[in-house]
Amino acid sequence: MSDHERAVAALRAQYAAVPAGAPVRLAKSTSNLFRFRADPSGGLDVGQFDRVLSVDREARTAQVQGMTTYEHLVDATLPHGLMPLVVPQLKTITLGGAVAGLGIESSSFRNGLPHESVLELEVMTGAGGVEVVKPGDDLFRGFPNSYGTLGYALRLEIELEPVSPHVRLRHVPFRDAAECAEVVEAVCADRTYQDEPVDFIDGTVFSAGEQYLTLANWTTTAPWTSDYTGNDIYYRSIPARHTDYLTARDYLWRWDTDWFWCSRAFGVQHPLVRRLVPKRYLRSDVYRRVVAWDRRHRFSDRLNKAVQEPVIQDVEIPVDRLAEFLDFFHREIGISPVWLCPLRLRDRAGWPLYPMDPDVLYVNVGFWSAVSLRPDEELGSRNRLIEAEVTRLGGHKSLYSDSYYGEEEFWDHYNGSAYRALKRRYDPDGRLPDLYAKCVLRG
Repeated sequence: MSDHERAVAALRAQYAAVPAGAPVRLAKSTSNLFRFRADPSGGLDVGQFDRVLSVDREARTAQVQGMTTYEHLVDATLPHGLMPLVVPQLKTITLGGAVAGLGIESSSFRNGLPHESVLELEVMTGAGGVEVVKPGDDLFRGFPNSYGTLGYALRLEIELEPVSPHVRLRHVPFRDAAECAEVVEAVCADRTYQDEPVDFIDGTVFSAGEQYLTLANWTTTAPWTSDYTGNDIYYRSIPARHTDYLTARDYLWRWDTDWFWCSRAFGVQHPLVRRLVPKRYLRSDVYRRVVAWDRRHRFSDRLNKAVQEPVIQDVEIPVDRLAEFLDFFHREIGISPVWLCPLRLRDRAGWPLYPMDPDVLYVNVGFWSAVSLRPDEELGSRNRLIEAEVTRLGGHKSLYSDSYYGEEEFWDHYNGSAYRALKRRYDPDGRLPDLYAKCVLRG
């Protein structure tokens, strides 16, 4: 902890050296946001906040610095037979990022969102002070979905849970979205399917008539284990295999190797290319850097004859409206595959900046691609259509990517009155960006 305290002191000195009135932001080597800044250089150097400080095997807790990636966190906890309660899908998501900007995975139907397993949070606020906050404190509850506009997580104490060596997966097909949604609701209530335990659940929609739920459970032994870190591609195995086995680590990172299915845009799913690309480059952060380069240089825009609108979103839909949303999505957007991930809040007190009903089971619907616009459509039209449908169905939308809400509508969705009260207290001089300016105006 003495190293951590020295890092905190150094960061506060950096902050103090920023001229009064100048905006403050972080300098980060990686990002999983899809709101690309024109100039990502500069900012506070937080490179010293990337360590797992301790793992308490008996208490099942860990002390972790805010810029620690989940890849490094999992590497530190698995040798103790433990893992975070929710491990977001991509290796370079940081713990602080998942808490400030939300995260989700296939354990979220029983463990909620990553911030719900935080026991203590150390934050450097926009005012330059350092606050240590716990579940009863307003900053603790308001930090999730603040995206670095109230402060930055420097250290977190989190809960851990036991793991087994292997995970057994069952890929269950459905031709009808309504039936699939009914099974999601039943499995999440009972935590079983056909009298067998379910520890993890997510889904993959390939078309309106082809969707699968992947129901997984811990197991101490496995008759075989598959490897999707090289030539084999995980999402392609879902329709091909009824049952599969992975090591605990490979299960946690099953989506990272191909960035779900988005690696196909870079040609690395072609068998000949696949064999030539070193394994160390088959990972989400590499692909994201390629996309960032392309956004800066507009290379793919010059190649495409039609105007392409990026449609990169995660939305939460109440399970009883899921089939309705998917019908809309297939008809109006047409992207496939689509990811499904059920979640229910653990904490009944709720989280003011991302208000969800703790009595409702939601299903996260994730889709990440681009749509060719018709000549009469303007850029942003499909994303606005999605935003309107999510609102109509009583859902919520994550803010890691492009948003098009008007300011009044935005604050209706994300509790503007609660946010403004937190902003006045913890960033009274506005050194950090406003949430609307950052997430919609890309400020």
